[in-house]
Amino acid sequence: MTEYLPIQAHYHAHRLTVAGTAEDAFTRSLTSARVEMNPHQVDAALFALKSPYAKGVLLADEVGLGKTIEAGLVISQKWAEHKQRILLVVPASLRKQWQQELFEKFSIKSHILEAKTYNDMKKAGQHRPFEVGGGVVICSYEFAARKADDIRRPKWDLVIFDEAHRLRNVHRKNTAKGAKALKQATEGFFKILLTATPLQNSLMELFGIVSMIDDTHFGGENAFRAQYAGAAATPASQEILRERLKPICNRTLRRQVQEAGHINFRQRHAVTFQFEPYDEETTLYEMLSEYLQDTGTIAYGGRNNALVVLQARKMLGSSTRAVARYLETLLERLRSKQRATPDMTDDLEDAFEEDRETLDDEEEFDEEPIDPAKLAAEIAHVEAMRDLAARIGSNAKGEKLVQNLPDVLDQIRDKGGKRKAVIFTESVRTQNYLRDLLTANGYAGQIVLMNGSNNDDESKEIYAAWKQRHAGTDRISGSKTADMKAAIVEAFRSDDKAILIATESGAEGINLQFCSLLINYDLPWNPQRVEQRIGRCHRYGQLVDVTVVNMLNMKNRAEARIHELLEQKLHLFEGVFGSSDEVLGILTDGIDFEKEVLRIVQSCRSADEADREFDELTARIQDSIDADLAVARAKVLENMDADVVAKLHRRNEALAQILPEFKQRLLMVAKAELPEADFPAPDSESFGWDGKQWTTKWPLADENDWQFFRVNEGLGSDLIERAKARASNDGAEVVRFDPANYPYAGQLGGVVELAGQSGWMRAFKAIMPTPGSEREEIIVVGETDAGELVRPAVCDKMMMAPAQSDGRLTEGVPHDRLAQLQDFEFGHFSERMKQENYAWLIEEEERLGRYARDMEIEIEAQIATLDEELKDLNRQKLSPHLGMEEKVAVMRDIRKKEAARDELKMSQFEAKKKIGKEINERLDEFSDLLDRQPRVEELFTLRWSIA
Repeated sequence: MTEYLPIQAHYHAHRLTVAGTAEDAFTRSLTSARVEMNPHQVDAALFALKSPYAKGVLLADEVGLGKTIEAGLVISQKWAEHKQRILLVVPASLRKQWQQELFEKFSIKSHILEAKTYNDMKKAGQHRPFEVGGGVVICSYEFAARKADDIRRPKWDLVIFDEAHRLRNVHRKNTAKGAKALKQATEGFFKILLTATPLQNSLMELFGIVSMIDDTHFGGENAFRAQYAGAAATPASQEILRERLKPICNRTLRRQVQEAGHINFRQRHAVTFQFEPYDEETTLYEMLSEYLQDTGTIAYGGRNNALVVLQARKMLGSSTRAVARYLETLLERLRSKQRATPDMTDDLEDAFEEDRETLDDEEEFDEEPIDPAKLAAEIAHVEAMRDLAARIGSNAKGEKLVQNLPDVLDQIRDKGGKRKAVIFTESVRTQNYLRDLLTANGYAGQIVLMNGSNNDDESKEIYAAWKQRHAGTDRISGSKTADMKAAIVEAFRSDDKAILIATESGAEGINLQFCSLLINYDLPWNPQRVEQRIGRCHRYGQLVDVTVVNMLNMKNRAEARIHELLEQKLHLFEGVFGSSDEVLGILTDGIDFEKEVLRIVQSCRSADEADREFDELTARIQDSIDADLAVARAKVLENMDADVVAKLHRRNEALAQILPEFKQRLLMVAKAELPEADFPAPDSESFGWDGKQWTTKWPLADENDWQFFRVNEGLGSDLIERAKARASNDGAEVVRFDPANYPYAGQLGGVVELAGQSGWMRAFKAIMPTPGSEREEIIVVGETDAGELVRPAVCDKMMMAPAQSDGRLTEGVPHDRLAQLQDFEFGHFSERMKQENYAWLIEEEERLGRYARDMEIEIEAQIATLDEELKDLNRQKLSPHLGMEEKVAVMRDIRKKEAARDELKMSQFEAKKKIGKEINERLDEFSDLLDRQPRVEELFTLRWSIA
C-alpha cells in the first residue's frame, strides 16, 4: 500500500474540516451526502451560507430542481459545525418525507413534533418539548403557529420554512394570523424560506415574504407599493427591485438547468381506466350518499365535522370491502349510543393527519337525548347498507384494473421501463382486497404491500431478511418504520416483484424512481396529495417517462368532475412537471379545494346542481390562474442573473475538480491511520478493514452493502478526530516525499520540479472570528535549503505525496525564518479577510441607506393616503343626503385624520433623524464585529526532502 504518515493525516484532517463559508469548508457536506449533486443546488446552498451577517435567504428555484436538497446541504453544513438546533416548518403532509430524506441523503436524524407527541412529553415532565433531544425538529405550520410561544424560547441555529408562499400575506392587516405568529416566534433567527412561488398574484407578496426574513430589507408596505407595485411597476422599477432582491433571493429556472445540460427532465402522461359499477354497487353508493347528506341522522346530522364525513366519503369511493367494515364500526357506535367521530376507523391510518391539522376544529354542540325509536330505525338502515356491502363480491373497478393492467405494463416495458406498477389507495382494507384480487389473477408472489404498520406475514419475512442481509452496515437506521420502508422498497426493486400496493401514509418519504407506472386506484381530492403520489416516481433519477393511471367511475358525475378539474385545470397528470408552480400555489395548502369538493358533494341533490357548483368552482380556479402576474414574475424573478448558464458550467467544472481531491485527502487519512487496511490498488476509492468494505462512493456502498466512508459520520469522522487530536511534538519530523508514486490521476504540480532538493515547512491554521462562527484556512509555508520560497499551493501538494519518516529533529530548526514566512502569509490572509469584511460593510451600509430612503417614502405615502381620505370625507360632508348626526361624525373623522396628517408632517424630520441614529448604531455594531482580529494556531513543522 502507498504509505502516508500520521503527520499527513493530521494535516489533511484539518484541511477536511475547516469552518466557515468558503467552498473548501462546504465540500465535506457535498461528499457526505447520498445524493448526486447538481451545480445549481450547490450554488443555492453556498448562497444561503455566504454572509455571516445575513438574517436569512429565500431559495426560490422552480419546482423540480431540488430545493429540499439545497436546504439539506445547509442543514448538513450547520450540523458539521455543531450548530444543531434546527427547526423545520413544513406542510403537515410533508413531515415524514422531510424526515426520511434528511436521514437517507444526509444521515441526519430528526423528530416530528405534533399534538400527540407534544402532549405525551408534557405529561412525562418535559416542560419544553421543542428543546428536548436537540437536533432537527419538524412540525407543521398549523402546529408551529399554535405553539409560537414555545418556539420563541430556544436559540435556533437555523429555521427553515418549506412551501413558504404560505407566509406571503404576513404583512396584511387582520389576516394571516398564523404567519404573523411564526414571524414573531422566529424573529432574530437565521431563516431559509423555500418556495417556487414567492410571487403569484401581487408584487406585494414579495414584500410580505421578504419581511419574514428581514423587516428592514425593504421599508414599510406603503413605500414598497409606492415604488414597485401597481402603477409604479415600470420596467425601471422592476430592474431596481430585482437588484434589491439579489442579496436575499436565489432563483434558478428549469430551462436554465436544461440549457446547461445538467438534468434531463422526464414527462408524465395520463391514462384513464373507465368503468361502470354494477347495479348493487350503484345502489350502495346512493344509499350511503343520501345517508351522509341527511342532516337529521344521529351519527352525522346537525354536526359540523367535515373530517368525519370526509372519511366516510373516502371509504365510499374506495371499495365495498372498505365500506362494509366502516359500516360495521358505525353500527357498533350507534348500538352503544355514540356518534361518528374521526377516530372510529383505523382503515385510513394517519392519511388524514394534514386534515386534522388544517380543517376547522369540530364545533361543540349540546348533545340532545337520543330518541330510541329513531335510533332503532337508523341502526336498521345502516345494517341494510352493511349487509348490501358485505354481499357484493365483485367490484367493477377492481375487475377493470385486472383487465387493463397487463397491457399498460407491457407499454411501460416497450418504452424502456421496468415492468412494475405502484398502486395507491387510501384504505388498508382496499389494499388487502387488491392483493387478493391480483394474486388470484396471475400476480401471485409478485406483490408487496406498504402501509403504516406492515404487520402481515410476508412483510415481516421481507423485513427479517433485509435486516440479516444488511447486518452491520449503515443501511440500518434503528427506526423500525424507516427500515421497514427501506426493506419493502428494496423488495419491490428486485426482479421477482412487479406490484407495490401502497397506502398514503405508508408511501410518505419513499423514492420509487425505478418505477414509471403509477395507478391512482382511488383519487384523493387534495391536489397536493395527488402531486406527492406522482412525485414518488416522477422525480430526479427517473429514466423514462412516467405513466399516471386514474380509475374513473362513469356513473359518478361528481367523481368525473373532480378528475376533470385535477387534469384539465390543475394539470396534475401531464407535462414535464405536472401542475405548474403557479397553479399549485393558487391552492395555498390543498385543503381548500378538498373542502369545496366536500361541500358540493354533501349539499347537491342532483347531477345538474352538482354540475353548476363544479362550474363555479372551475371558474374561480380559472380566475385565479388568469390573475397571476406572469409578466411581472418573469421580469422581477427570472432574470436575476443573466449569466446563470455560464455560472452553472463554471460550478460544474469546479465540482469536477474539488470533489475528487477532497475524497483523496480523506483516503490519505485512512491510509495513515489504518496501515493494516486493505486497498486493492493504490488509487482505489474502496478498502477493507475490520471485516467490512468501505468506499467514498455512496452508490457503490448502497449497491454492495458496503460502508459509506465520509467525513461527517462513522469511521471517517472518528479517524479525522483522532488525527486532529494528535499533538505535534517540539522540533520537526523529517519526511521524504515521493511524488513519483502519487497514486491518483495527474501529477503534483510544482512538487516534481523539486526533486533532489530539501528544505523546511510549517503548517498553521488561520482563524477569523465572525458572528456565530469562524472562518478558517489551513496555510503551509516553506522554502528550500537554498533559500528559495516554496509557494503554499506547492507545499499543500507536497503533503499529498506518499512519504516516509526519518525520525525527528529537535535542534537546528529555523524557527525565526519560518515565523517570518508564516507572518507574511498570515498577513495576506488577514488582508483578504479585511477586504471581505469591508465588502460586507459596504453592502450593509448601502442596504441600510436604501431602508432609510424607504422609510422617508413610507411617511410620504402615509400622508398622501390621509390626504386622499380627507378629500373623500370633505365630499361626504357636503352631501345633502347626510343627516346632522352623520355630518358631525364625518367632521370628527376629518379632524382626527387632519391631526394624524399634521403629526406625520411634523414628525418627518424627527423620524428621519431617529432612523439615521438607528442606522448609525447598527453600522457601529457591524463595524465592531468586522474589527475582530484573526489568530493563528500552529499545526506542525517538518524537514522535507523530495526523492
